[in-house]
Amino acid sequence: MFKTKSNYSYSDFKPSEVEYKIKTSDKLSIRITTNDGFKLINIEGGQQQLQGMEYLVEFDGKVKVPTLGRIDIAGLTLREAEKKLEELYKEFYQSPFVQISVTNRRVIIFSQGSESGTVVNIDEENFTLIEALAQVGGISNNGKSYKIKLIRGSLNNPEIFIYNVSSIKDMQKANFLLQANDIIYVESRPRYVSKVLEEITPYLSLLTSMLLIYGLLFKAL
Repeated sequence: MFKTKSNYSYSDFKPSEVEYKIKTSDKLSIRITTNDGFKLINIEGGQQQLQGMEYLVEFDGKVKVPTLGRIDIAGLTLREAEKKLEELYKEFYQSPFVQISVTNRRVIIFSQGSESGTVVNIDEENFTLIEALAQVGGISNNGKSYKIKLIRGSLNNPEIFIYNVSSIKDMQKANFLLQANDIIYVESRPRYVSKVLEEITPYLSLLTSMLLIYGLLFKAL
């Protein structure tokens, strides 16, 4: 699974962007309050509030939100998008306060080769490869910490990066920000002995049973 040829040309390392930028197909949770969000701290304060709901960033980079309609939002950081909506909502609300989070950001991690996969939600804005591996229990004894693949983009024509976390020096490049739908694949070492044992175990069991039967018959005689 996710094997590459020995002479495969991996993509060059790219430094992480400081902040996540909203993309098409992102699902946004948008919470809007008035009075600069005063009620978030003091629930006795009088203000209007629009409860957080999910809104899809459509193929053209726009999202349809209450009152404003369809707004261009793709390519903005979360902070930029919040500021933009606050400015637009000033026409309708007093001191609007907007909070935005992306709810469908996730990565898929195969930490033991193709034997097991885990889907991990990206709850933090700055979520790194090291943090993702830690969430699934790290790398197993059979995993190659010096050969971790990151597959990004369309599977028809993906970018594939190779990372090494076997030493502190090498981990510096691996401590970059993940993007939604990234696939992390930790290659596993071949287990020749265990595979051989798996193949011959049925025959050993049969041989043991035959020897047991032979021994019982021999004693009976």
